[in-house]
Amino acid sequence: MNFSETNDVPALLRISPRLAVLPIIHGSGQFALTVRRWFLEYSFDCLAVPLPESFREAVEAGVLDLPRASIVLQPPKPDFAASEFRSEWAQGPWNENESEASDDDEEDPETPPTSYVPIDPCQPVIMAIRAAMGEHLPRAYVDLETDPFCPYSTVMPDPFAVRHVAPEIFAAALLPSIARPPDHQTRSRIVHMAMRLRELETRHERTLFVCSVLHWPWIREAYNQLAPSTQQSSRNEMSANISLPEHDVVQPAERFAVKDRTLMFLYGELPFITGLYERARSELENDDNIQIDGVKELLIAARDSYRKELGNRARRVTPLLLSKCLQYIRNLSLIHRRMTPDLVTIVTAAKQILGDQFALHVAELANTYQHGNREPLPPQDDGEALPEVTLGIDQARLPDGETHSLVSRLPGPPLMWQTIQLQRRATTYEKERWKYKWNPYSHCSYPPEDARIENFRTRVFDRAQAIIGNDLAKTEKFTTSVKDGIDIRDTLRHWYERQIYVKVVPPSRGVLDACVMLFDSPADPRKYPWRTTWFAEHNEESTLALFATNYQDEMVGPGIGLSIYGGALFLYPPVVIPDVWVDPRVDYAETLEERLIAAACLHSRGREIALLSPLPPGSGWQRLARRHHKRLVHVPLNSFSDEQVQQLRMVHVLNGSEIRSFAADFIRHV
Repeated sequence: MNFSETNDVPALLRISPRLAVLPIIHGSGQFALTVRRWFLEYSFDCLAVPLPESFREAVEAGVLDLPRASIVLQPPKPDFAASEFRSEWAQGPWNENESEASDDDEEDPETPPTSYVPIDPCQPVIMAIRAAMGEHLPRAYVDLETDPFCPYSTVMPDPFAVRHVAPEIFAAALLPSIARPPDHQTRSRIVHMAMRLRELETRHERTLFVCSVLHWPWIREAYNQLAPSTQQSSRNEMSANISLPEHDVVQPAERFAVKDRTLMFLYGELPFITGLYERARSELENDDNIQIDGVKELLIAARDSYRKELGNRARRVTPLLLSKCLQYIRNLSLIHRRMTPDLVTIVTAAKQILGDQFALHVAELANTYQHGNREPLPPQDDGEALPEVTLGIDQARLPDGETHSLVSRLPGPPLMWQTIQLQRRATTYEKERWKYKWNPYSHCSYPPEDARIENFRTRVFDRAQAIIGNDLAKTEKFTTSVKDGIDIRDTLRHWYERQIYVKVVPPSRGVLDACVMLFDSPADPRKYPWRTTWFAEHNEESTLALFATNYQDEMVGPGIGLSIYGGALFLYPPVVIPDVWVDPRVDYAETLEERLIAAACLHSRGREIALLSPLPPGSGWQRLARRHHKRLVHVPLNSFSDEQVQQLRMVHVLNGSEIRSFAADFIRHV
């Protein structure tokens, strides 16, 4: 029974009654799902793949080892020039001028690139081999043995479209734009694959050939021209001047493990997305929408990693911010004429919406292959573990340290370097070295942070003044003026009197010159060991007493430490006061918060003191203020945005004023 009798495979994708072709785009997870779907929907008794026979053993060993990553390399055949074996005794008399000229003229010939096959779960050809091995179907490697290998690829449409249209419609839409292969090797490979397909249909009734969408119309054309009745007659333009190709002598293929951090250069999809495909496969989940839903899962995983690293000082990544980030990703993808985002688009959107720190976690997780099975790779036949290679764009560093150029046997869309400015995370060695070089007798603040915290202190003063005015407000009947506005509540309360009541807010008396900010209350003294008093550098700054985390525990740059405020006291205009933390006059205070409140009551010239805290002051703090004949004016901390408060709590300590010249290069905003 063949395809014509069952009438199931689309007619456009049937080369003959016994041969079907599935045009794919290499390196696409969506086409890998399409290949698997074809194996489930249609019945085949043979699979043909566009790889040479020399790759069979290593590639199928790598497929059996999935989901762990590996790569199959085939080095070019060594080319020994005759001049390299020329005897030194056969050389003529030495001439200095001729020797210098020959050194300039003779250059080492360029080494041909090494061809490779990525063992990528999202590679459609690998998926086809994987499915055929699972169904115990014979596999035919029909490509020509070539040395060196010349790849043929171009920019292709976004393969996500095949999720909404049938493969035959996708292939037909691309057909007018597929150019005839320009190089001799690709044309020879096409003729050879057409010959092998004719051989296969004599032995199998239902053969599936999975090949690149760039090759399938010319393979069909060569197949028709190589028909037995016309094989010796006139041929088409492509094969008219090409004799039947012959195999080149090639080196054996060898399989290598791949360094985890360089999987980005091996996989067609993001390593994180590839891991989701493998997880769905192992847990029998629906993986039709992973290419899009995987972006959401990437952002959620980055949020968890971001919170784990920064703890309380991490900004709140709310569902609203995540939805804005996804909308930004969609818009950038449409601008670039894509249906699915690439890594640069995702990281750029995360940076713009959620900041550099979050974008750094997104970039790191996107390059993480998070499949659960992480045991060591199995040993080879000689008993040794697979050697590991480090990949780059079209290059690899082998275990012997040599760097080789690479070309893929399954080339997808071309890759290119793009730059995104993200401030990297310091290594443990760098932090220890910066900590060792710290001068304990010199430190200062970072001026941009000083300006932000002083502006915030002004806002707290204004909010406290408004609260004081509201406490003194009273209402009276309207006579000739509405005063400070109509009091709707009292007017409705006395509606039966048919009178309008107005609000009268008398001017506040005194001045606010002290502000206590308590960000973490009750504060654990073990968490906030750094306690100091800083004096103003100019008249626009306050005298500051604070307790915070140890800045040397979080070194972010040379001479730059990061600390987190637990609480702070601001005195403005600035005054010279004794160090709050050693002043014996406030030793009666038992907690860090009480010591700041007591110092504010001691040094404030006004009667009211602004207190910014999560909860209103209790009776103990009120008694402490009355002891100094002061009154605490509570400003709720939740009246300000959490994002702003988290930013203000971070203070960078510089090891001298000279550090200010380059501090901006190391200080990252959350």
